[in-house]
Amino acid sequence: MPEYSAAKSGTFKISGDLEVNRLGFGAMRVTGSGIWGPPADHDEGIRTLRRLPALGVNFIDTADSYGPDVSEWLIKEALHPYAEGSIVATKGGLTRHGPDIWLPVGRPEYLIQQVHKSLRNLGVEQIDLWQLHRIDPKVPAKEQFDAIKSLIDSGLIRHAGLSEVSVADIEAASKVFKVATVQNRYNLVDRTSEDVLDYCTKNKIGFIPWYPLAAGDLAKPGSLLDSVATLHGVSPSQVALAWVLKRSPVMIPIPGTSKVRHLEENVQAADVVLTNDQFAALDEEGRKAFKKS
Repeated sequence: MPEYSAAKSGTFKISGDLEVNRLGFGAMRVTGSGIWGPPADHDEGIRTLRRLPALGVNFIDTADSYGPDVSEWLIKEALHPYAEGSIVATKGGLTRHGPDIWLPVGRPEYLIQQVHKSLRNLGVEQIDLWQLHRIDPKVPAKEQFDAIKSLIDSGLIRHAGLSEVSVADIEAASKVFKVATVQNRYNLVDRTSEDVLDYCTKNKIGFIPWYPLAAGDLAKPGSLLDSVATLHGVSPSQVALAWVLKRSPVMIPIPGTSKVRHLEENVQAADVVLTNDQFAALDEEGRKAFKKS
């Protein structure tokens, strides 16, 4: 094992039984520009994915819409058969019609079809964690939740989660199936989902923040974030990630990249141990920045 490892980030048991190291990997960026088509450097993308087990990263998050399909294909190419204890989570419910175009489709038959496709793409008989990428406003939410329940009951997926949802959405879905995780945008300077995170923390629901490295103007030279980073001998983005990890025990950040070097830098953030005072000071600065935005 290298000197640094995602294992140092601690663990979380998804739905109480699926234990993962809390510092995960988001596989969106291994695709092409606009999250469309193959990556510019296929071999480097494969090297990046194959580096994950040695770095203790055993939670990978992807989606059928990344590419589309490309991310799932690459994960299978790089890592199948998967190491024991390695979890590949995927998502469905967004369709693609070109680079950077994302449109929700939540018809039950479509969601079920996409799960079958992801099973083939990843080369597995059951998806450990499948997440509804977006609740489609054109389809009754209960119909989408019922489809997810049917997928759990049939054994095609083990656990299910939601993405970009409110507390009310989680409570509505929880009446139909056990919500294992929630994946919302969250970082030091984006606190839109603060109430959702607090709800997840209270109810031991895994919270998967996407875009976890963002720090906005707080990363500028001479800022508090920059000063804390200098004190620890790391980059501001590593401190921002360390802050996210310390924010809640249910937090499972998934920074993504298509380059081995960047992956290793992200994993080293698990070594950064912020003091309570540093955490509180950064928290206050982040909240101020969010209110100004």
